[in-house]
Amino acid sequence: MKRRSCLAIFLLVLFALVLMAAPNSGEQNWTHFVRIGAYGLQSNNADQIVRNAVESNVSGIEVDNDIPGRYESYLNPEDKLKAIRAVAEKAHAAGNRAFVYIAGTECITANADKTAHTLAKDHPDWLQRKITGEPAVFGGGAAFWIRKGDEDVWVSPYAPEWRKTYMERVRQIAGTGIDGIYVDIPYWMTHFDGWEDTWASFDDYTVAAFKKETGLDAKKDLKLGDFSDPNFRKWVEFRIQTFTDFMHEIDQNAKSVNPEIKTIPEIYPGIEEEAVRVGADVYSLYGVVDAIAHEYSFGSGGMASERTPLTWFKYQVGMHSFRAFAQGKATWILNYSWDGDKKVDKAEAMMNLAMSEIMAGANFWDAPGHLMAGSNDLPTRKKIFSWIQAHEKTFYLPRVASHPVGVYFSPETRNIYAEDFIRSYRGMLILLMQKHWEFQVVTPRNLAEFKGETLILPEVRILNDQEREWLRKFVEQRHNLVITGTDATQLGETANVTRFPRCPGSAYMSALEGDFEHARPDSQADFLKSLKNASEVEVAASPMVATSIALVEGKPHVFLANFAGLRGGVNPVQTPQTGVRVTIAGASKGKAFFLPFLGEVQELKAVQADGGMTFTLPAISKGAVFWYEPLTGDKQAGMNP
Repeated sequence: MKRRSCLAIFLLVLFALVLMAAPNSGEQNWTHFVRIGAYGLQSNNADQIVRNAVESNVSGIEVDNDIPGRYESYLNPEDKLKAIRAVAEKAHAAGNRAFVYIAGTECITANADKTAHTLAKDHPDWLQRKITGEPAVFGGGAAFWIRKGDEDVWVSPYAPEWRKTYMERVRQIAGTGIDGIYVDIPYWMTHFDGWEDTWASFDDYTVAAFKKETGLDAKKDLKLGDFSDPNFRKWVEFRIQTFTDFMHEIDQNAKSVNPEIKTIPEIYPGIEEEAVRVGADVYSLYGVVDAIAHEYSFGSGGMASERTPLTWFKYQVGMHSFRAFAQGKATWILNYSWDGDKKVDKAEAMMNLAMSEIMAGANFWDAPGHLMAGSNDLPTRKKIFSWIQAHEKTFYLPRVASHPVGVYFSPETRNIYAEDFIRSYRGMLILLMQKHWEFQVVTPRNLAEFKGETLILPEVRILNDQEREWLRKFVEQRHNLVITGTDATQLGETANVTRFPRCPGSAYMSALEGDFEHARPDSQADFLKSLKNASEVEVAASPMVATSIALVEGKPHVFLANFAGLRGGVNPVQTPQTGVRVTIAGASKGKAFFLPFLGEVQELKAVQADGGMTFTLPAISKGAVFWYEPLTGDKQAGMNP
């Protein structure tokens, strides 16, 4: 009996491991290749929506028909459910996919000033609250989507009656046959004026849930905003786990009705501190949903037309991080290209945005201004989408690391020491992009799969016992561990552990911020030497080009995004990069190809030298992809991921 129990436990563990690996091993679905356009859904315009989508080469139709986020339809969803069913049927008949927008914890009552029943009037106990008791109730002007006279409220995810009905609506939506449920900003209310530093919510339901989880009174036992307070740290972790669990429950309810439906939250915080504040952490969320739509925003430069080269590089860091967090799931980017800037051509801004996203392996969503629906320039959208469709496998088939330098993203360190960690982490990745070395973002979830020879810990201040044990074994296997800034490893002195108490990543960020055009990766020569880069792919290009290297179908690919010459709000046209060279060490018999952004594939000629093949690329205007196809007998045919 005891042996059977042990066997049963073993099989359960094995099954769990298989499930954990599924995102990497399963076939790609429509979310990986989708080209997205958004439309407002009404009771009688399904035909028009699908027709317009097909004409502009949209393959994933987002429809705005929010049921739980509008109090009237939260109570009576029948008319909207009928419209969702109609657009799903029309989309499928046209060979398209459709997904429907719903709000997370926000709910609007129209004309609340003239209506006896609103959510706040009917259910004041459901509302999120400041620690002082002030409810999350807002009127017209609090945000651009709230009209005069409307009531906008943010509901506690722990309000049981609300949550029960919400999940019922999710199941009803899934029953319409729609392909996806798109959940907009499932957040704690900390992003409207006057709420940024509240660390809400302190409603009775949430306070009771925290008490049950930790034994602590959230109103009395925390030093709000003090990350040195252990109890506040528990509050931070609780708030993040709350919305991870909320999205997991949405996904489970939807799939209980339609196993093929996809759950896609829209999240604006990325890798920075804002994720901790609003409680929606994309690193945590990727594990419980099918894809994430990143309305990625940080600091200035939200519009593509406004971005400086440094801002573009920062966005590349974010997108490569998302791709690592996703572990084989799709990453959508809902960013904005242009909003009436008279000095910047909107088509150029759109092309820059699309180029930057697809080079990172993310899906491009064209949207005008700060709105989801429509396009800044429909002919440009058609051109971009048609080209992406023609080359979708190049950009969206899985990218596998070959000989990367690993850079560790520590969620726990980010949660508590966000500013110092992100500065170091971001500096490291930009340094490697500009040096044109292969890199890989490594996380606690993919740590065991990392096959590189060198791993960087950039100001990683918090490590658990499992992480420390893995690092100990990594070092024992004679791999290289490079620790910058604070050392949390508890490892002793050994030959293959290198420490830089003054973090080179932070130092490089300072150089980039001080004079981006003249900052050079080789200013960190000692640090770069410690990484012992061993990639077979060598790229010679300007540091104004962001490079990422990976295997696609076993073939070395180099994705190049050119940001040279861009000036935010002034010039959206790059300085073409000429003389870029790619050398494949040990290659002798293969072929190489070059695909410029919005151009056609070209075969390249090689020069044999030093036991390898060197290819000089044509001029790169916005961006391009290079790849090498080994032939039989070529050493590169045996490249191992």
